[in-house]
Amino acid sequence: MTRWQADLLFLCVAAIWGLAFVPQSWGMESVGPFAFTGLRFALGVLVVAPLAWREWRLQPVQVRHEDGPPRWLLLGGLGLLIFLGASFQQIGMMTSKVTNAGFLTALYVPAVPLLGWVIFRFKPHWVVWPAAIGCVVGTWLLAGGHSVQMVVGDWWIIASSVPFALQVVLVGWAADRLSAPYTVACAQFVVTAVLSLAVSAVIETTTLEGIWQAAGAIAYTGIVSVGIGYTGQVVAQRHAPATDAALILSSETVFAALFGAWLAGDRLSATGVAGCALILACIVASQAVPMLRKW
Repeated sequence: MTRWQADLLFLCVAAIWGLAFVPQSWGMESVGPFAFTGLRFALGVLVVAPLAWREWRLQPVQVRHEDGPPRWLLLGGLGLLIFLGASFQQIGMMTSKVTNAGFLTALYVPAVPLLGWVIFRFKPHWVVWPAAIGCVVGTWLLAGGHSVQMVVGDWWIIASSVPFALQVVLVGWAADRLSAPYTVACAQFVVTAVLSLAVSAVIETTTLEGIWQAAGAIAYTGIVSVGIGYTGQVVAQRHAPATDAALILSSETVFAALFGAWLAGDRLSATGVAGCALILACIVASQAVPMLRKW
């Protein structure tokens, strides 16, 4: 897979995740945030498990057992990051508006190149910094271009941006190091599902009726958003840097606004359209400017 193909895959993932904001909001009407997160990631496990099993069977034995405990510690750590990010976001979705959620989630975008620099000493091209800031400004415009009226849920979504940023920085490196992107994806989903359902069993009351009412939202976010979306992210990040992932995946806010207008009755103002244009311009600039020296 070339870098451009990986970037196109990121864009498809962004569209999938952008649409997921609406059913995530709907799902909160009948089940708790941890039950919803656990069930959708359990569905994601079912989607990717056959691919992970095949990948595991085809992997040479000496590679499969290399670095034993650290491998599982790494996979468990990635799963914990997704659990924290997805849980915080889902709790926030209980009271945050769809447009606010899309905007605040994008705060991880400038954090990714900074963390990549600190952890791996990878210095990104200079255009990444203004592009990342531009994406955040664009998502602010999408939220209305004025001071965001903060509610408790918004703070939970801000908190989710930290583990999401760490996961974006580390997951591509992990998948490449282990030469097993589907295994990495499946392990993340298992850890997230187990932790979420365990917490739900302790602090939430979940009924079969509630699960049935949220079945459509759980199905989409589990099969498509988790099973296809998160797996696509892992596969693409083996072939493109984390900064590409952060910037292109930030377009999920554009898709969230568009799908929010279509499905949830939100309205996209002229300011919101300007925000969409700014995000897309920043994404294009982040990919095009580094190539100018090659031309």
